[in-house]
Formats: sequence, C-alpha cells, structure tokens
Amino acid sequence: MNVLFQGVRAHDDLVASEEQGVEIAAVTGTQAGDVRANRALGDEVDTVLAGLSTGESVSAVVITDGAQDESTLPVIRSRVPIDSVRRVVVRQAQDLESIYYTMKQVLADPETRGTILVPLGVLLLIYPAATVASLFDVPGAALLGVLSALLGLYTLFRGLGLERSIDGAVDRARELLYTGRVTLVTYVVAAALVVVGGVQGVSLLETAGSTVSSDPALAVSAFAHGAVRWFAAAGITSSMGQVTDEYLADSFEWRYLNAPFYVLAIALVLFALTGYFLPAAPGVTALSLTDLAVGLTAGTLLSVLSTLGFAVAESRYPTVA
Repeated sequence: MNVLFQGVRAHDDLVASEEQGVEIAAVTGTQAGDVRANRALGDEVDTVLAGLSTGESVSAVVITDGAQDESTLPVIRSRVPIDSVRRVVVRQAQDLESIYYTMKQVLADPETRGTILVPLGVLLLIYPAATVASLFDVPGAALLGVLSALLGLYTLFRGLGLERSIDGAVDRARELLYTGRVTLVTYVVAAALVVVGGVQGVSLLETAGSTVSSDPALAVSAFAHGAVRWFAAAGITSSMGQVTDEYLADSFEWRYLNAPFYVLAIALVLFALTGYFLPAAPGVTALSLTDLAVGLTAGTLLSVLSTLGFAVAESRYPTVA
C-alpha cells in the first residue's frame, strides 16, 4: 500500500516537472520462489511496456517497499533503463525490516539452519528435560552432563567438519552394499580379526607378567608377538577382497597380488623379531637366533620372489585395461 501511495506522489511530481508523458504501473511476482517470481515479474513488465503507445525511449523509476524487492532490480533493468530506485518503508521499521530479511535468508540455508537452530534447540530443552528427570528421581546434574556432552560433540563435529567425513563413509558403505562388493564382507572379517589379535596380544602380555612389565620395549614385543598372526590374517583377508573386486571390475593387474604376500612377509619378520626378544617365561615360547634368521630370510625371499613372479606374469600375460 505504501508503494502505491508513493507511486502516485512520484507520478504527480514527475508530471509537474517534466514535459514528456509519465505512466504509473504496479507489477508483482509470485510466492513460488525467486526464479518463478522473477519470471512472472519480467512478464508483467513486458506487458506494461507493450501497452505504452510511444515511440520515444522509455525509462523507469522503481519504487520498492523492502530489501527483498530490490533483488528484482536486475530483471527490470534488463528490459528498461532505471533512472532511480526509491525504497519506501515505515521510517521506524527500516532497520527492523532489514534484520528480518537477513535472518530469513540465513535460516533458509539448510546448513546454516542446522548449525544455529540445533544447538539453540538443545539449550532450550535443558531446563524442561531436567524438570522431567527430577520427576523420575534422575539426578539433574547427570542429565545436564549428558546434554552438555551431546552439545559439545555436535559443536566439535560441526567445527571440525567431521560430519562430511562421516557422511562420505556412510555413502561409500552404502555403495559397497548396493553394488555387491566383496570388500564389504572382507573388511568386516578383517576388523573382527584385528579385535581378536588385540585380545591375543593382551593375553600374551598378561601371561608374560612381571617379566616384561618393567621394560616397555619387551611389553610391546609381547603384545606384537601375540597379535601379529591375527593382524596378518586381517591384512590378507582385506587385500584378497580388494583383488577380487578389481578382477570383477575388469581392472585387475598382476601386481595387485603382491599385497597378501607382502603382508605375510612382514608378519613373518615381526613374529620372528618380537619372539627373539621375548624372555623365556611360563606360557611364553622365546625364539632362538636360528629361528630369527629363518624368519627374516623367509620374509625377504617371499617378498622378492612374489615381486619377481608377478612382474614376469605381467610381462608375459599382460592384463587388458
């Protein structure tokens, strides 16, 4: 309404000060969104210009009633030159309207909305949640601690951008599941083997007891000696799953088969080395110098022979990309 009154006033002023004709027109868009609203506004401007019976050049004075309407200026300027722009709002509400429009634009962004409203919502729920918890004899301090921890974790995740990494991991897992990747199963099995290896390493460390507890290097050797076989099985399982997927995807290369042999070679070296440094104790079998030499030699030969063997296979039977 303010725009119409100001339009009539501007019309009268221009008629009194200029000799050429002056016309007043009210154009509007839609509430469907920026693109559709601008298109509707452009169509109305075209209709108004087509109805002007003049052969002279036409220019416009645009009158708006808020910051949001000024986003339509490029649409009008693309059809007719703009001499000036007049913004009409209630004088006391200019700053308030600008703040409202800015907040509306910010909260329209899903990422910004989640960053601002979620922590604010958690903070507003703290008091009613504590009140409800007191009715069920739940300590208010414990509930406040849980809510504070959740809010802190959320803020930390948002601040470090970890939610993108988690979303990416979930998307990759979903893709593996839907495409029937063997690695999805082998990774789960490998994770289970790693857990079992950790338990076996701790078990051997407890078995060695006071013999290795005073020396951190011996404690690490005991843990690694007990866990390395299971860790090696996990590495071989996951690498074989990856090789299988590469073969099914027609991107297999002979050198991919080096991975399980390298894992086995490293496991042999670590098993022999950690076993050699372990002291003899009840339930602990220490390896001799001969055993260490055999383990180191076997690991070296296994890695070298696998590399040479698959290099020869690649040269004689090259894979087709």
